[in-house]
Amino acid sequence: MLYSCSMRHGFLLIDKPVGPTSHDIVYRVRKTLSERKIGHLGTLDPAASGLLVLAVGAKALKVVELFTDISKEYVADVTFGTVSVTYDREGPFQEFERRPGIKDPADIDIQETIRNRFLGVVSQVPPTTSAIKIGGERAYRKMRQGRDVEMPTREVDIDYCDMMSYSYPNLQLKVGCSSGTYIRSLAHDLGQSLRCGAYLSGLRRTMVGDFSVDNASVPDDAVWGKVLPLKEVLAYMPKIELTKDNFEDLTHGRIIEGSCKKNTVGWLDGLPVALLERGKEGGIKARKVL
Repeated sequence: MLYSCSMRHGFLLIDKPVGPTSHDIVYRVRKTLSERKIGHLGTLDPAASGLLVLAVGAKALKVVELFTDISKEYVADVTFGTVSVTYDREGPFQEFERRPGIKDPADIDIQETIRNRFLGVVSQVPPTTSAIKIGGERAYRKMRQGRDVEMPTREVDIDYCDMMSYSYPNLQLKVGCSSGTYIRSLAHDLGQSLRCGAYLSGLRRTMVGDFSVDNASVPDDAVWGKVLPLKEVLAYMPKIELTKDNFEDLTHGRIIEGSCKKNTVGWLDGLPVALLERGKEGGIKARKVL
């Protein structure tokens, strides 16, 4: 069985502007590249800008599952003194009612609050306008219909939350976090902790795993030559070198000897050829053949 890995299967880094949805960007790039099989590694809200990693080609779509838990980095603009029902600039807004004697937070107050409450494992309640499913239905749809929405608490990991600039009421943070973290909730919760209220007024995603927005193209500049081939995308995943006989067995559903870690990729002749997993009774089997 022959295997080929061309430039027509890989990841494309796009710098999404504010306004279009992630699906809008996918649609535009599909037309530009004349390639229907395009997905992405994680959506960005229309109001957010920054890195959108597109999986281009059937083989690239097969490996997206390896990146579902990948970390993210954001630059977040937070505005104090006002709260938003959506936790972001979509509103509606209302002025935060401070208790008498509560002053504008100082730099040291913000830094200490972040260090004590918003680093490591953090409990979050996502906004009711999120796309999380509650009882099989999107939360934002239930909210728009006027129905009660009780959002479940979730735990996320925040690796760092650095203050980049601050002049009340405007704060800018750089946040490194686990997949599934709601930066809107972080902004809202920070305002509640500082007793002055806050909402997320701007968001830009700068990193997805090791992929950086510095290497991204604007949507209209998407070309095949900028697609990162799978052998580059998967180079740092756990790997096992296969023989041709190994690969032939795997493609026919047979178990081969050995053991493997989670998200292991099988390589043959310098190219990634399969996603591997442990067999039920040991050994290695192909979860997906590329």
